[in-house]
Amino acid sequence: MSRKMQAAVVEQFGQSLVIQELDIPTPGPGQILVQTEACGVCHTDLHAAHGDWPEKPSLPFIPGHEGIGRVVALGAGVTAVKEGDRVGVPWLYSACGHCEYCLSAWETVCAKAQFGGYTKNGGFAEYIVADPNYVAHVPAGLSAIEAAPLICAGVTSYKGLKETGARPGQWVVVSGIGGLGHLAVQYGRAMGLRVCAVDIDDGKLAHAKRLGAEAIVNAKGSNPVAAVRQATDGGAHGVLITAPSLAAFKQGVGMTRRRGTCVLVGLPPGEFPTPLFDVVASCITIRGSFVGNRQDMAEALGFAAEGKVKADIELQPLSAINSVFERLLRGDVPSRVVLDFSAQ
Repeated sequence: MSRKMQAAVVEQFGQSLVIQELDIPTPGPGQILVQTEACGVCHTDLHAAHGDWPEKPSLPFIPGHEGIGRVVALGAGVTAVKEGDRVGVPWLYSACGHCEYCLSAWETVCAKAQFGGYTKNGGFAEYIVADPNYVAHVPAGLSAIEAAPLICAGVTSYKGLKETGARPGQWVVVSGIGGLGHLAVQYGRAMGLRVCAVDIDDGKLAHAKRLGAEAIVNAKGSNPVAAVRQATDGGAHGVLITAPSLAAFKQGVGMTRRRGTCVLVGLPPGEFPTPLFDVVASCITIRGSFVGNRQDMAEALGFAAEGKVKADIELQPLSAINSVFERLLRGDVPSRVVLDFSAQ
């Protein structure tokens, strides 16, 4: 194989990514090399490229945390995967493995966690070095393109629903029917939950209905909280907020029934406006949820392999990454964009 690869590199925060020809990396001991077949594009990639968050990546770096491909080389001592396996290199790139969080399957909040496309080079490249202990194992029958959005948007929405504690037959609200929300509707149905979809776009709500949402509410209405409470017989047992909107966060608490759980996944700027009296008097739980652990990943991919969940996907080549980012900034990406490396 050629010893060079194409990669989209962030050289300066807030500037266009630069397509570069780089040496293909060599996996060290305990590492693997993955030849990328597809990589999803997430809004987090845009935050990374703009340096939006307090702890910024070190420049230069390669974004992308939804990379799927075949293992083509093993470093010394690797036994968890073999050459030819199809794996995903997700946001949780690695963790320490022995702290209280790792030992209790909360490796996503490990203080020493590394993140793909952020603290480690990611999937906007033809090859990725990865930690074999933390890659996602893609089930047979699920293509690289189909799997790419699921190792971030999929596992994040699935884990968020689990964190609501809602049981089969109970109501959940999915607020924001975008890249995460349209998957959350499908996961909710597959988990036996009754789904009420909330958004400000009638087209997205109609799509949610087609995907199995039992009720839909346009948040631009005069009183969306009342509408949800009526549709769900007093409020949802669980509310999952994927929309990057403070208004959605405030409404989400009002849509939660007494002793219900409101799970926060979206990351809008600003402070969360919390109605403290309602939270206390109704014994409401407000919980953050951050991607998912390795077991959550296996379960999320398993639903898709069974045909119960399928992401809406738009294919683009790596060379189009800057135009994709411009569209993400404008909110002009109705589905999940996946970079198709066979199109290079």
